[in-house]
Amino acid sequence: MEPEERTERGERILDAACELLLAWGYRRVTTDEIARRANVGKGTVYLHWKTKDALLLAVVLRAKSCDHARQLARLRADHRNILPSRLLRWALLDFMEDPVLRAVYLDDSDILGRLNEVAKKEMAELVAESIQTLRTQLTTLREHGLVKEDLSVDQQMYACMSIAAGFFQAEALYPEYSPDRAEDRADVLCHTVRATLETHTDPDPRLIAAAAPTIIALYQRLEELSRQEVRRQLRP
Repeated sequence: MEPEERTERGERILDAACELLLAWGYRRVTTDEIARRANVGKGTVYLHWKTKDALLLAVVLRAKSCDHARQLARLRADHRNILPSRLLRWALLDFMEDPVLRAVYLDDSDILGRLNEVAKKEMAELVAESIQTLRTQLTTLREHGLVKEDLSVDQQMYACMSIAAGFFQAEALYPEYSPDRAEDRADVLCHTVRATLETHTDPDPRLIAAAAPTIIALYQRLEELSRQEVRRQLRP
């Protein structure tokens, strides 16, 4: 079989597994049903993944990998997206649009079941890299005068993660208080992070241009690592 055909078939199986995971939840999804939905034999599924858990974990990892790819593309397209306010604005929009990301970030046991614990273990290196990326990003932005220095870098990291987590959780906890439009919710997050961390509402483009290469390289590394994690679930 040609590599392109094998890749296309693997994506079709992942798509089917994703649809069933979201519709039925981890406990009810079977490899037989995934194979039927993908229009392949059950044995064909196992040519790509050793177990059902490996396949469904690949669904989660693919969502994260696609998210990192989007982040990287945005950074390259507009260097202003290196700012925490803009980066987290996009993160909230992605979270609201991708049901797999929502399930992961909200620890949705109805959808993920025990898969969430497996994912946390398998994604430990990726999570650690994400945290280090944020730390280095904030340090770089401080060095270029784009982020305040009234708090330590670790305190700023905690602020970023706490603000983002609060906005993600608020969608489920306080829907009656949320603006109707997703873009408006994201704008509130952007404003909150900018007021908390950043030095300017309209930063000097020269400062942005100077800081951008280092930060883009960080996110390129993160995107590459996430793709490696997806491939690691495949049979050799």
